[in-house]
Amino acid sequence: MKGMIGKKVGMTQVFDDRGNVVPVTVIEAGPCYITQIRTADRDGYTAVQLGFGTTKPTRLTKGQIGHLQKHNLPALRVLREFRVRSGDTGDLQEGAEIKVDIFAHGEFVDVIGTSKGRGWAGTIKRHGFHRQRKTHGQSDRERAPGSVGMCALPGRTIKGQKMAGRMGNDRVTMQNLQVVRVDAEKNLLAVRGSIPGANGGIVVIRPAVKKQK
Repeated sequence: MKGMIGKKVGMTQVFDDRGNVVPVTVIEAGPCYITQIRTADRDGYTAVQLGFGTTKPTRLTKGQIGHLQKHNLPALRVLREFRVRSGDTGDLQEGAEIKVDIFAHGEFVDVIGTSKGRGWAGTIKRHGFHRQRKTHGQSDRERAPGSVGMCALPGRTIKGQKMAGRMGNDRVTMQNLQVVRVDAEKNLLAVRGSIPGANGGIVVIRPAVKKQK
């Protein structure tokens, strides 16, 4: 099993061996703790549950505290499960600590996070629609989406039509991001490119699943 929970710190830039500027996103990855190992016999599926981010015990419920105290773990505010194949748990033990050094320089990862919420947005901002012309009596319709239905059969709006609605605040996965720096002492991971969410948001880091070897 290979994966971690982290927190987005922000973006910066580094220089590679050839002097080129590389934009990177810094992630505070771990330390994570194995809070539970789910097995197919007991739970019906195989997964490894990780915990991240210490907090005050008063911010957790008694059930959450009891779940963590089984293995003498601190109060962790974020729990995520990583599905694995049966038998891939290997030598993992509940209560063990996982650090950022499980990832190496040059490796490709997928980062999962929640994008920034933009609230209710119109079609121009949300889908990139063009505005209508401002002439010939268009006093207040230049940003309107236009016709969305039909007068004949089937006489309704087709499902999936691009219209105004809530923008952002969705689960987004950025694939094939290359690991540029790994700082095991400070638990920092720098990946090339951007990742979803605002600074301080929780992200999940996994090995890339679609990268050709």
